[in-house]
Amino acid sequence: MPVFEFLDGVKICVYMNDHVPPHIHASTGEYESLIDIKKVSVMMGNLPKNHLRKVLVFVKENQEELLEEFYKLNPTIKKV
Repeated sequence: MPVFEFLDGVKICVYMNDHVPPHIHASTGEYESLIDIKKVSVMMGNLPKNHLRKVLVFVKENQEELLEEFYKLNPTIKKV
């Protein structure tokens, strides 16, 4: 589970051998949300709203780099 970034106490990770759609895992303590990188939307999770807003801005601003990292760590998934 490579950590991509720490954002105000939120750990942003891209997992190896993960599933589509391309997404990140954002977690802090007992909270975690999965964020769709292309849609910049919450797939599932319970991250507090104040952290979630910052994570969504981060994903939007770093979308291309996050997608590149997701596909690098998941080479069996074809880019769409």
